[in-house]
Parts: sequence; structure tokens; C-alpha cells
Amino acid sequence: ANATVLPNLTPILVTLVSWVFLKERPRPIFLVGLVAAVGGAGLMAEAPASTSVAGAQPHLGDALSISTAVWYGLYFLAVRAARQRNSTLSVMLWACIVGAPPLLLTAVLMHEQVLPATALGWSAVVGLGLAHVFGQGSIAWALGRLPASTASVTVLVQPVIAGVLAYLIFREALTPLQTAGGALALLGVVVAQQAPAKPET
Repeated sequence: ANATVLPNLTPILVTLVSWVFLKERPRPIFLVGLVAAVGGAGLMAEAPASTSVAGAQPHLGDALSISTAVWYGLYFLAVRAARQRNSTLSVMLWACIVGAPPLLLTAVLMHEQVLPATALGWSAVVGLGLAHVFGQGSIAWALGRLPASTASVTVLVQPVIAGVLAYLIFREALTPLQTAGGALALLGVVVAQQAPAKPET
């Protein structure tokens, strides 16, 4: 949950940058939804699952997750700017063309196994590909029609989905506090959607 929640602090960064540089001024009710969504997501992270086990370096993991929020925010803003002049397909194609070579180089330098060795491994690769096409493709499509701040808040449903899938796949049961956090996050997303940011005049 932490690895999913902490990167999703992105809406705070995106909202501030969109307000200052893109002149997308948030409405008061949007800010209420933003606070509720981020607060609910944070509550899910702060309340440890009853059956979860901490990793070997939890603080390093949290630090990397927080840094992801910055990069994820920059991604939202870059795609938002690109979608003002280009189609979703074009943006996704160039993102893959530009992003794939440095990722391959990193994998080689870290002596990672590049090609899967089993059918299960190939299934995971196919699943990741489909998740990228439909997940990031949907975000890119939405960023051509919504303010960046609104789209970034909407993805806060991810921690809730991650919590549900963690239970179904890994039997990591959510505590009552985490469940309440998930409900608050969803409520915040709904509220934020009712009053998206508007361009300043």
C-alpha cells in the first residue's frame, strides 16, 4: 500500500504547478476533494495491514516512493502539455520510443534478466504491456480533455484498487482504519470531479 500511496501524493504537486504555470486555478470545492482524497490515501498507508510484512529497507522504499511522486507529477504535466497539440496515440508512441532505450540500458548495466525464461514471466510482460497501453493511454487521453490537477486526483483510486487486489491475491487483509481511508479517498475523488480547476482569465 505504501508503494502505491506515497507516489500518489502527486496531485498536490500537479495542482500547485498547474495553478502557477498553466493558470488552471482550482475551485475551493476541488481543494476540499483533494485534501480528502490525499488524506484517505495517506490513512491507508499509515495504518499497517494486519497481515503485511515490512521489507528489508522500508525507509529507503518510502523515500523512493515519495521521489516517484515528483517524477509522476512531471509526467502528468508533460503529457498535459503534449496533448494540447498531439493525439493520444502520438504521445504514447513517442513516450515509448524515448523511454525504452534508457530503460534497456539501465537493465543491462544492473545485470537484470531482460527476456523472461518461463511462460509465467512472458505472461507478466504481456500483462504489463496491456496495463501500460490501457492505463497510461487512458491517462493521456484524459489529459487532453481535463485539467492536469483533476486527472491527477482521479488516479487516487489506485491505492484502493491496490488494497483490494492485495487482499484477493496475497491475502493482505485491510484493517478498519485502512478501509475508512479508502472510502475517504474515493469520496474525495468524487468531490474533486464535481468542480475541476478552471482556466484563469
